[in-house]
Amino acid sequence: MEVDPARVVPDPALSILDGAIAPYSSKMDSSWLGAQMKALAKAYGFELKTPWKKLPAKVRKVILHGTGGKEVDVVYKDARFKVTYKKQWGGVVPNLVRRYRETGSDKVREHIASYMGLAECRACGGARLKPESMAVRVREQAIHEIVRLSVKDGLDWAETLELTPRQEQIGAQVLKEIRQRLRFMVDVGLDYLTLDRHAGSLSGGEAQRIRLATQIGSRLVGVLYVLDEPSIGLHHRDNQRLLNTLVALRDLGNTVLVVEHDLETIEAADFLVDLGPGAGKRGGEVVAAGPPAQVAKDKNSLTGNYLSGLRSIALPDTRRPGNGHEVVVRGAAHNNLQSVDAAFPLGTFICVTGVSGSGKSTLVNEILNKALARHFHRATDPPGRHKKIDGLAYLDKVVNIDQSPIGRTPRSNPATYTGVFTEIRNLFSELPESKVRGYKPGRFSFNVKGGRCEACTGDGVVKIEMHFLPDIYVRCDACHGKRYNRETLEITYKGKAINEVLDMTVDEALEFLNSIPVIRRRLEVLQGVGLGYIHLGQPATTLSGGEAQRMKLSSELAKVATGKTLYILDEPTTGLHIHDVGQLLGVLAQLVDRGNTVVVIEHNLDVIKTADHVIDLGPEGGSGGGRIIATGTPERVAAVRGSYTGQALKPLLQTQAPQPAARERATAAERI
Repeated sequence: MEVDPARVVPDPALSILDGAIAPYSSKMDSSWLGAQMKALAKAYGFELKTPWKKLPAKVRKVILHGTGGKEVDVVYKDARFKVTYKKQWGGVVPNLVRRYRETGSDKVREHIASYMGLAECRACGGARLKPESMAVRVREQAIHEIVRLSVKDGLDWAETLELTPRQEQIGAQVLKEIRQRLRFMVDVGLDYLTLDRHAGSLSGGEAQRIRLATQIGSRLVGVLYVLDEPSIGLHHRDNQRLLNTLVALRDLGNTVLVVEHDLETIEAADFLVDLGPGAGKRGGEVVAAGPPAQVAKDKNSLTGNYLSGLRSIALPDTRRPGNGHEVVVRGAAHNNLQSVDAAFPLGTFICVTGVSGSGKSTLVNEILNKALARHFHRATDPPGRHKKIDGLAYLDKVVNIDQSPIGRTPRSNPATYTGVFTEIRNLFSELPESKVRGYKPGRFSFNVKGGRCEACTGDGVVKIEMHFLPDIYVRCDACHGKRYNRETLEITYKGKAINEVLDMTVDEALEFLNSIPVIRRRLEVLQGVGLGYIHLGQPATTLSGGEAQRMKLSSELAKVATGKTLYILDEPTTGLHIHDVGQLLGVLAQLVDRGNTVVVIEHNLDVIKTADHVIDLGPEGGSGGGRIIATGTPERVAAVRGSYTGQALKPLLQTQAPQPAARERATAAERI
């Protein structure tokens, strides 16, 4: 980890006075730091109001890395006197490094760490090995050069490696194992990964498929394998290869149990167990069980209705043309992108597609999102390599709506995240009994002293440390999990105390608090995104990724629309049933109909077919990808023979007639 100058100066268009040096942006007016900067400006002949990018390279180097022992005259003033010091300037980067090493404050270290990034080791060049280890070569290649290959290229290397009789005797069995394991990884659609890829950078689906490949190689029999959505992040082209792998596991004599929403995987199953009929309190029952063909005939099964075609996500009758403006990423060349120009028409619903590893996340997350976040929100993360981005004047902000938790502790919940809890506390504080007792809104918060139970500090549970075992949590004996003290719980609205209101679902709370407009509006938005079943006080840590994402969408829908926002979502259908996908599309349609732009990275064909504009990358993953294969409406992409996405779309577009609006989208839109 090293201090990264690109993070220290995230926006070179700013001057030093305007805050170009991010760590010191709020301190530039302070007398001592300001005095040093003025001394540097005088000594090296530059203006503090000059944009950073227009300063000479030598000046920028001095500011970042120091004067190298040369002293400058620093004039220090305070209210009483003026003093001139002879002092050398140590530089922003060395100063941050020193503070990071010497400080005893975790908060300061965390702040400085935000300006640091991973840098390649200068001794080994990133190989992580000693020179002696790198000196051993097979076919003129050292081990660190081989593990930098992709799985596909590594397999080609292993299969074309010719050995002498002596080498064959030594390495034949090892080479057989290498070839076999690499073939398994190709079979589960991971041919684009490099062999030295950091495990922490793998998606959940990629890590799961690597473990799956390992299990196939072990050739165990009589094992129950449990997989949670193995199709996550997998393009339609590779899905069949995954299914073949699961069938191979079954045919070895094992049982494969898969939690899945993908229709193709469901149809390939021998036996199907469908839970429902709804979500949350409305679910928890086995609605149907049997072979997929049998479940498809059960009209009570929502999954069966989609299997039989009784329900479907219909095509829109028209594609939005956009507002005539576009944001264009020029010369995107990060990772495997091959200097592509990608245009995003504004005021539309855009899908970025392509096989796994084709460069979708690099283009959208690493370049577009980070560049816009730096431009609009002064983020410090440097974007991926590109020349420039045109059309930023037509936007006012970028919002990345991912599936990360809405809170890191059980104290965060849907009520606090949406702001409903503030209004509920205000309501309780306005009750006559509260006014008599002098209770303010803070009395009804479980985060501050006064109204909360102090035995558990408002958590409702007490942690018991088990030392060498994981900590366990038990319900608080004082409040019995209610989180408030007795006096607070004596205040009731329509016979309900505040803890009972927090225990209501969104649907129940909407009916109970329907007479309060500000609360009703926010609850209606939550209900509109399909979250009517969650509890207001449900800990944020218990929400799934899809639920957290829809919670963030509801928060955006509740805001006043500017019509100039770009929303970015990376595979938002992860963890969603087909019916939920329809509701999600209704929510996204609301955002676009307000004039905003929604960019989605997606493999789900039901989402892609409803897009206004598709950008298809490929044709393959890794070094075989990074090019734009097709752009335009789904119909135009389907007409491109070289597009794997287009060929998968073609049957859907031919068999489904456009309708004024999908039933699910219309229902969600009406609720919102």
